[in-house]
Amino acid sequence: MPRTPLRDDGSNPHFVSGSTMQHVLVMTGTGSIGLIAVFAVDFLSLLYVSWLDDPALTAGVGLATILLFLTTAINVGLMIAVGALVSRALGARDRERAQRLSASCLLHMTLASALVALVFMPFLRPILELLGAKGRTLDTAMIFLVIAMPTNPVMALGMGLSGVLRAAGDARRAMYVTLSAAAATAVLDPLLIFGLGLGVPGAAIALVTSRVISAMVGLSAAAWLHDLVARPNLRDAMADAPAMYAIALPAVLTNVATPTANSVFAGIMARFGEQAIAANAIVDRIIPVAFGGLFALSGAVGPILGQNWGSRRFDRMRQTLRDALIVAGLYVAAVWLILIALQNLVPMLFRAEGLTAELVSFFCLISGFVWFFIGLLFVANASFNNLGYPLLSTGFNWGRAVIGMVPAALAGAALAGPKGALLGIGIGSVPFGIAAILVAFGTIRRLEREATPPISAELAPRRQSG
Repeated sequence: MPRTPLRDDGSNPHFVSGSTMQHVLVMTGTGSIGLIAVFAVDFLSLLYVSWLDDPALTAGVGLATILLFLTTAINVGLMIAVGALVSRALGARDRERAQRLSASCLLHMTLASALVALVFMPFLRPILELLGAKGRTLDTAMIFLVIAMPTNPVMALGMGLSGVLRAAGDARRAMYVTLSAAAATAVLDPLLIFGLGLGVPGAAIALVTSRVISAMVGLSAAAWLHDLVARPNLRDAMADAPAMYAIALPAVLTNVATPTANSVFAGIMARFGEQAIAANAIVDRIIPVAFGGLFALSGAVGPILGQNWGSRRFDRMRQTLRDALIVAGLYVAAVWLILIALQNLVPMLFRAEGLTAELVSFFCLISGFVWFFIGLLFVANASFNNLGYPLLSTGFNWGRAVIGMVPAALAGAALAGPKGALLGIGIGSVPFGIAAILVAFGTIRRLEREATPPISAELAPRRQSG
């Protein structure tokens, strides 16, 4: 029996009418729920490991997470291409091309993420040693990664399907993709870590299972309910590869800048001992839970800009950026106040003592200042990636990492120890956040000046190959 897609002909793109602020809030809100749920479960996973009362286990899982964050960043870059191309096609009211691009991009995304996992696997131990892991910390990180890393393609597929749903404006079902992973991990983590006594391997197995469930939920929504994924076709995939990788490669380069800088920062913190490594691991889990709304905001802005660009609504594009800045400022202010109030409680949750507790509390005090400017960079990068200027996001992110974060962290560590290093990465982000958002408004002005009535060749419908 033929199915009826939720949006049957693509003639009424979701984001080209109505309040842009409402679209930003709805997309950010639903995205935040899903993302923060996943991040909260990751937070709980490390919390459970910390309750095993062995700092080496906490540090090991934290270092493993740095490498997993790098593979996730690569997947996010690939996902950006999926969302950008599909949202533009829907904005141009070309549903058939949107279906074809979804299938082609998801195929490329799955294959590329499998290649990434294959490349990483033989080098896990030397990379971890470069990050400062040794002894039981190194062994713990290796156990976690050997279990989790091979399922990178499954995670990539789920993320890509979520990107398709966001491009279509179905924020609720895109949220379900991430919520399903969070729910699975929330149930399995305590059961496997404590109930079955598996410890760190149990946490890794829970992560693997959650990835499989997330991909299944995404496939059901994007391919079945929306009918937005055509049958994969190798000839179409090859033809669509240039358009995808023109966005994906710069986006991947953009996204790996931060985990690369974080890896260097982990090495800096390792100079101050295992307690500093454990503190860095805890901070890495606090950040996405506390500031997950900024990650969601950057994901929300992209499809809105993409559809309005496809429809040549430059006034709405500018307003979307302004609305995003308002939301970012209010969100960071609220979270900062909460973290300041909880600065002594958070270390207690992780049973952190000594230097670990000091560093976690210090991060809570300075977090808002740091993350407001990082939020500006997130919003600007989302606009660059979705409006045909992905190399700008690459330049700003690597500039922040190489010129901003790392030198400032090294200087801060030399002057004031690990606290100085934490403050340094924040100070290094300030000029890049301000410059990036100013350039983002400039790119919209440039697109408006260059606009012509016909839809660009990139979005023009192609004859469907057999």
